[in-house]
Amino acid sequence: MRTMTVHANVIKGLALLVVLGVACRARSQDAATTYTKMAPVEQYLMADRDAEIALARSAAPVSISGDAGVMVLGRHGFETAVESKNGFVCIVGRGWTAAADPDFWNPKVRVPMCVNSAAASSYLVRVTKETEWGLAGRTQAEINAAIPAALAKKELPPMEPGAMCYMTGKEGYGGDVAPHWPAHLMFFFSDTDPASWGANLPGSPVIAVADPTEHLTQFVIVVQHWADGTEYHEASGAEHHH
Repeated sequence: MRTMTVHANVIKGLALLVVLGVACRARSQDAATTYTKMAPVEQYLMADRDAEIALARSAAPVSISGDAGVMVLGRHGFETAVESKNGFVCIVGRGWTAAADPDFWNPKVRVPMCVNSAAASSYLVRVTKETEWGLAGRTQAEINAAIPAALAKKELPPMEPGAMCYMTGKEGYGGDVAPHWPAHLMFFFSDTDPASWGANLPGSPVIAVADPTEHLTQFVIVVQHWADGTEYHEASGAEHHH
């Protein structure tokens, strides 16, 4: 038995931080707006391509993100804007994959993340596919059902060993439920028991959610510094605006 199981309709990317009460404890409030359906596609896109590239790269220190590839969101999904020189790929996640459930359709969500090579060929493949489904108008329930089906057909890959990403950018917007995430690293595994990392135990700095439906275990470690080198403080971290 896993120490914790959370279904896909509860966890979407960084929403696990909301569920576990780590992000913005003092400031998280009930979503003021209910997003019941998809907004016009244009609202999910960023008109300024250079601004999206810069926001995506803000996820990791420039020593990493400076040579990273960048994907930007088009009308039908993510498109390569810059080829990677070091194996890393940076994107700006949207509500379908990078926000809590109430913000699934929130067009304002902008979450910078920079994945390493192992995650680019495994975790990022899931993110881009789910984003394509979201842009095509699929509901959250439909996407939740499509993921295990795609995994069973091997249309989506399992997590590669060493898959991880940086989410240490000050900028961005995580949605109404948790607008601003703490600086953190994420590590991705297929069907791994959180207990193997000592996660979710009193005093442990490791947070984990094992989702048996998606065959995905995500480990989160909050770090002390933002990508620009400044120190992260929980109180101040909640105050950064996009």
